[in-house]
Amino acid sequence: MSALPVLKPKTATGNGVGAAARARDWLSPLNLHWAGLGLLALVNIYLLAQMGLLWHAASGYNANAMAEQRIELKTAEMAAAPLRGLDAKLVDATAQADRFYRQRLPGSDSEVASELGVLTKNAGVRLGGAQYAHATVLAGSKGELTELNIDARLSGDYRPLMKFINTLERDKMFFVINAVTLSGQQTGTVNLRLRLKTYLRDGGMQGASADVATDAAADAAATGGPGR
Repeated sequence: MSALPVLKPKTATGNGVGAAARARDWLSPLNLHWAGLGLLALVNIYLLAQMGLLWHAASGYNANAMAEQRIELKTAEMAAAPLRGLDAKLVDATAQADRFYRQRLPGSDSEVASELGVLTKNAGVRLGGAQYAHATVLAGSKGELTELNIDARLSGDYRPLMKFINTLERDKMFFVINAVTLSGQQTGTVNLRLRLKTYLRDGGMQGASADVATDAAADAAATGGPGR
């Protein structure tokens, strides 16, 4: 009979030696070099990803910032538009104001009374009388004016009175109608109480005695002159 082979049991010492050998193989300089390269590649990939995210965010921010700046620029241009040529506009406005001041504002109560007399005569109505009250406007300034408030009493047919009011609003002399009161029928004689005002240039004012004088002047103009 042949002899059976004798098996030698593996010892723990032999397994430990093999594991240590394999660890030494993995920790060889070449393996460590490749592991370092892999780690460096992962770090680079991470950094590139972060740079991409930051670039995308920066691009979006720049687009928003540019849009906001364009809106602000457009708003500033719209706000500045009325100011363009302001010097020329001021000169033109001043010239128009001076022309209005010279051509449409009376210089005295008598001018107002005379104009009312002409208008009532042309409309075919009678100016029964008027009371005048003065008030200073812009006192002490270069453009000082005197506000002349007039409480006039007129009579006539309805249509001529309406014609007079319309003519008064369109007259070359500046008048502002504050109140109109009619009494009577639309047929026949109608009484009209008219409250209006104008402004005397250069602060012109004739005083309280001017009320009687202007009434007389208006009546004379309405009848065609003192001799009629």
